[in-house]
Amino acid sequence: MTASHALILASTSRYRRDLLQRLHLPFDVRSPQVDETPQPGETPDRVALRLAMAKAAAVATQHPEAVVIGSDQVADLDGQPIGKPGTHERAVHQLRSMSGRCVVFHTAVAVVRQAGGFAASALVPVTVRFRRLSEAEIERYLRLEQPYDCAGSAKSEALGVALLDAIESDDPTALVGLPLIRTCALLREAGLDPLGR
Repeated sequence: MTASHALILASTSRYRRDLLQRLHLPFDVRSPQVDETPQPGETPDRVALRLAMAKAAAVATQHPEAVVIGSDQVADLDGQPIGKPGTHERAVHQLRSMSGRCVVFHTAVAVVRQAGGFAASALVPVTVRFRRLSEAEIERYLRLEQPYDCAGSAKSEALGVALLDAIESDDPTALVGLPLIRTCALLREAGLDPLGR
């Protein structure tokens, strides 16, 4: 990989960092410093797409020769966005509201190489069907996993899978936070093929 194609992940998420490491590409990590507040009337899928591109573009401005990846995920329950709970109380509320329901997790990825004029994004929806959860199950899960930094309060890659009945997606890593199939496709478009070395 040449210096002009240095790869940067515009994210401080350890989940996205761990996923990107699967591609065996050397990369740096930068914090994108982007306001993640949804705009008035903005749908969850649009929020995810806008923020993924905003994160990649913010870092690409500082590193114009690099290929920069941005990503964002917004959970969607009946058209209402569900973000990271941050606290135990909000996580309990989220899991109660999702119990026995289907939630769509919209995961967006954007790749920007400012010097080459390249900017593209993709949105990967994942439909998750939650089991009917008892109060005791919710409390036990939250005590064990403490998923307060995850949209929807559930880590499907860990114990959170016990909360679920089904996951439907064409990109299995999307639910964890970075859709690697789409990411690989966008990287190839940007001139950086994970298998091309």
